Amino acid sequence: MEFRQHIPGDPALAQVLQLLQGCFAYMDARIDPPSSLSRLTLADVEQHCRQHEVWSVGVPPHACVFFQASADALYLGCLAVASAQRNNGLAAAMVDLADARARDMGLGQIELKVRVELQENQRLFERMGFVLHRHGRHEGYAKTTYFLMRKKVG
Repeated sequence: MEFRQHIPGDPALAQVLQLLQGCFAYMDARIDPPSSLSRLTLADVEQHCRQHEVWSVGVPPHACVFFQASADALYLGCLAVASAQRNNGLAAAMVDLADARARDMGLGQIELKVRVELQENQRLFERMGFVLHRHGRHEGYAKTTYFLMRKKVG
């Protein structure tokens, strides 16, 4: 499997954005607050490339992920796998890539957020070794809206 790190101006970033928006669209009727992915622009994706990392696999991209390093963990966001490519190990491969990138950066953990309503995603990440680190809520919400999950770097 060949991973590709994107740079600003990469023509494939438009396909990454399309993949993300298509993969996250099903959540619109299920999560509150709504996903910010519907407002994500190509300029936003390019800015993430400038400041952090955007990776994909496949041409056109079959899966993608965004990384952002903090003091103690690598945040894994915007993980998406095209519906036709699901159950082929691509999500696990992206998590393995996060593990390798975190190790390269000297970070001991990778982390991600999972919406409370998306129990199937919580179970998927638990099977990959993630554990609940803390509950969180979006601004303006009194109830928990997401879980922050962490996994020790292997």
